[in-house]
Amino acid sequence: MNKQELFEQIKHKRSFLCVGLDTDIKKIPTHLLDEEDPIFSFNKAIIDATAAYCVAYKPNMAFYECMGVKGWTALEKTVRYISKKYPKQFIISDAKRGDIGNTSKMYARSFFEDLPFDAVTVAPYMGEDSVKPFLTYKGKWVILLALTSNKGSHDFQLAADAQGERLFEKVLKKSKAWATDEQMMYVVGATQGSTFADIRKVVPNHFLLVPGIGAQGGKLAEVVRYGMNDQCGLLVNSSRQIIYAGKGKDFAACAQTEAIKLQEEMAGYLTQLK
Repeated sequence: MNKQELFEQIKHKRSFLCVGLDTDIKKIPTHLLDEEDPIFSFNKAIIDATAAYCVAYKPNMAFYECMGVKGWTALEKTVRYISKKYPKQFIISDAKRGDIGNTSKMYARSFFEDLPFDAVTVAPYMGEDSVKPFLTYKGKWVILLALTSNKGSHDFQLAADAQGERLFEKVLKKSKAWATDEQMMYVVGATQGSTFADIRKVVPNHFLLVPGIGAQGGKLAEVVRYGMNDQCGLLVNSSRQIIYAGKGKDFAACAQTEAIKLQEEMAGYLTQLK
């Protein structure tokens, strides 16, 4: 999916919602534990309930890898299900990979050749050669970690040099030379507030993947105020707020209700776009 196609889906659905599939076997409704594949059963129900209100899904690899082969099988079934039944959904592997070139080539192969992901999150701190292998796949996206939503982001990402330039700004400026806004996005946490304005000064046209609204305390209104551009330029992720909205047999309906709430709020912000 290219940038214009993603924007067209945003306009069509009046939504820039990404649903995070951070599926924890210990948190899903207990009645699903009798299923042959509880994780996939949960994901499938969530996807079917929310697909009309979002433009992207983001499985977090850690929640699947921790279960070994069963987890990876559930992940593969989930991604292939989305790709087949909802082919216009943008599918992100939240893997946060980043290693020396040869290792990155293998990571890129696993997500872009073996599985139908559109994008993968990548850590930039080993430099260009650790990111480039992911950029060799036509039509696929790298989503580079820029400024995350956790408290620890202050430890390094917001540290400034003698000239006052912060580390995340260096990452943005340097990585712009690696790919255009047609193939690279950035992760920026919703809790960063007005800092989005500083980010837009460096990367005005790139899409930003924004985790951290809801359970982590980020505010959608602030993200839109400081981060939206004339092509929206935002994929705002919600995970726990949606997928764990209900704990009983009506969990999918509860997830749908939460997705609709966010979609309706987003629709209001999108009226300002052409």
